[in-house]
Parts: sequence; C-alpha cells; structure tokens
Amino acid sequence: MEEKRLIRKLDRRILPIACLLYLFAYLDRSNLGNARVLTGTNDGKPPLPTDALGGDPTGILFDWVNSAFFFSYILCQVPATILSKLVAPRIWLALAAIGWGTCSTLMSTGFDFGGLMTTRVFLGIFEAGFGPAIPLYFSLFYTKEEMGLRMAYWFGFAAVAGAFGGIVAFGIQNAILPFSNWRLLFIVEGLPAICLGIMTFFFLPDRPESTHYLDEREREIAIARMNRGTSGDVGAVVNRSHISMAFRDWRIYTGGVIYFALNCSLASTSAFLPTILKTLGFSSARVQLMTVPPYAVAAFVIVLGSWISDRLQSRGIPIALASLVGGVGYLILLFVPTNLHARYFATFCITSGTYTSIGIIIAWFAHNLGSETKKATGIPMFMAIGQCGSILGSHLFPTTEGPRYIKGFAVCCGLEIFGALCALVMTISYRLDNARRNKLHGVPKEDARVDVAEMADKAPTFRYII
Repeated sequence: MEEKRLIRKLDRRILPIACLLYLFAYLDRSNLGNARVLTGTNDGKPPLPTDALGGDPTGILFDWVNSAFFFSYILCQVPATILSKLVAPRIWLALAAIGWGTCSTLMSTGFDFGGLMTTRVFLGIFEAGFGPAIPLYFSLFYTKEEMGLRMAYWFGFAAVAGAFGGIVAFGIQNAILPFSNWRLLFIVEGLPAICLGIMTFFFLPDRPESTHYLDEREREIAIARMNRGTSGDVGAVVNRSHISMAFRDWRIYTGGVIYFALNCSLASTSAFLPTILKTLGFSSARVQLMTVPPYAVAAFVIVLGSWISDRLQSRGIPIALASLVGGVGYLILLFVPTNLHARYFATFCITSGTYTSIGIIIAWFAHNLGSETKKATGIPMFMAIGQCGSILGSHLFPTTEGPRYIKGFAVCCGLEIFGALCALVMTISYRLDNARRNKLHGVPKEDARVDVAEMADKAPTFRYII
C-alpha cells in the first residue's frame, strides 16, 4: 500500500510536468509544417515560405530550415545528457525549457533564411538537453514494469502535439493581424514553454535521495525501487568507464538504426503531413483540422501498445509489429494513388505505428543499459544516431515531387520494415544473453538489487528486458 501511494504521488507531480514540457517541445520543433501552409483566411496573408523564404518554389530552403534543428540536436545530445547528471534535474530541465521556448518565440521575428536557420539551430541545442534526459530521469523513480506506460504517456504527447498544433493553426489562420499569421503561431506555441520552465524549477522533484517532495519514509521506498534489478548512483557522479562501454556496445548502434528508421518517418510526417493531406484535395483551412485525427488515434494506440508491452515485459516484438503497421501505411500511399479514403487511412497507420515503436524503444533502453552513466551515454547515443533519420526525412518531400512523392514514401516504407527486422535481431540477442547467464550463474531472485557499479549491464545477475 505504501508503494502504491508513492507511485500515485510521483505520477501526480512528475507526469503532468514532463508531459506538458514534451507537448510544447514537440510543438516548437514541428510547427514549421503548419506554418508552411498557414495563410490568413480573411486577409490572404502569405505562409512562411512566401513571406520569409522568397517564395521557395523548390521547397529546398524550407527543408534546410526544418533540418537545421536536427544538426545541433544530434551533436549536443550525448554531452548534454552526461552533463545533466551533475546538475539537479529541476534546474537542468527548467533551463532547457526556458531556452527552447525563447528560441521558438524568436522564430516569429525571422524575416529571411538566415534568421530562421539561426533560431532553429539554437532550438536544437536547448531541446538536446531535454529529450534524452527524461528517460534517464524517469528511471530514477519508476521500475522496468512501469517504464513502458510512463514513457508512452510522455511520448504520446508528441502525438497530442500534432493534433493540438493543427487546432491552434486552424484558429490562428482565421485571425486578422497586422503581420503574417504564421508569426503568431510561433509566439503562441513558444511562450508557454517559458512559463512551464519556470514552473519546473519550483515543482519538479529532484533525485529520490535528495528531493524535498518526498518524506523520509517515501525516500526510503523510492531508493529501494531504484535498486530493483539494477542499482542507482548516489548523488551527482559520472562513471567514466561506463561511457566507453556505451561507445563499444553494438546494441546501442543497432537501436540507433531502428530509431533512424522511425525518426525518418516521424520527422517527415511532422513537417509534411499538412502538405501530404493537401494532395488529397483538401483546402488549406481544412488541412489543418484533418491532421488532428491521425495524431489523436496515435496517442491512444501508443498508450495501449506500451501497456501491453509492460504487462508482457516484451519490447522487441511490439516494436517490430508497430513498425510493420507504419510500413503498411506507406505501401498504401505508394500503390493506392486515387482512393482518398484509403490514403487518409494510411496516415493513421503511419502515425500510430511510428509513434508506438518510438515510445517502446525508449523504454527498452531506459532499463537495458544497466547503470545511470551508461544510460546517460547510451540513450542520447542511439537517439543521436536516430535523429540523423530526421534530417533525411526533412528532405524527402520537396515540392517538385508532389503530389505523388513516390521517393519519400518508398524510402520511409523500406526503413520501417528494416527497423522491424533490426528489432527482431535485438530481441533474439537479449533472449540468448539472458539464457546464457541463467545457465552460467543461475536464475537471479526477482527484483533483487544488482550491483552494476563496475560492469553495468554486463553484471552476471543483470537481466535484460526482451
């Protein structure tokens, strides 16, 4: 009973803050897709490419503005997440949110290619300190049986952001303003992140052993939970040997390949779903609303899929199945060019399959790397590799290849299927490793503390989630 009360108390404080932060983090990185087609309904004010990129007839300048975020995001993820272990979580995450919220708001002042590129680069720097740090932070409070669902709640807000962004864009395009409507979009979606950052500084709990949010008994229970099937650090420390272990772990690179495949689809969907829906014959006004249902369904599917994954304590097979669903969506877009209902259904497959796979793979690595330092290195490593797929996805749908976008759909389809195969290789590898350790060292007692201080996930009594 004490533990259940503690979990509810943690959920009440951690989940709302973390989920709202991710909602606006994802809005601020993906709202370019809405700005690309957002015109003033009442006064005909132009969308972003016409207003700030000289018309951009080929779509290439927009692609580079979109992908600029990912260059800095990729480069800064590993050092930022390792550094985050040396700073109180509430301070680190608060500064990150205030930083990216400021950058997003300043995008409204961009009047040319250089200005927009600069704000997107700094947006990536600040968000690099947030995304990979959250799975590490969650692993301090939640066990492996609870992580999948919590990560689904958190990452599901990326899908909520897609739905919410479409509604906000629909409302803003009807406003009568003295400036272009897309500029108000960046202001409306940037300022809340700054406010949330300030709130995070005061209300987000720090590490279990130091947070004032828990009383003495609750801290004891939280620390015991943190040491089930693994062992946590005490205080702000970094184990240098575990950093090098992460760089030598082939599974992190394989996870990066899976994440690459999924992020190629995710980034292209976020930036180009309004453009893709416009090829189905919808008006610019209706396109913003038509982006909402695919994201809303994806938010439900990711929670359901992650709950099943937690119950079965299986990650690889659910990832493979969800990735294949996304692949089927792209196959429909490739081979059914005229049936609008089928093509719209395909967008549901893509969003649901891709978002579910990403949520589960983050939860997979949040446990399977063993020590905190290896997690702080390995999680941003596979995410950084994966975000290279976001750069590719940002260049797959140039205006000149519409309305069929055969190359973009084919590449995303192939990557989703390849990601599913890699997930199967990973789960087989983990199963064989667990079986080998059981044979050599016996079956460990369930939920017993495992000393990972020296060997991380290679400790004889450590067992992987499959």
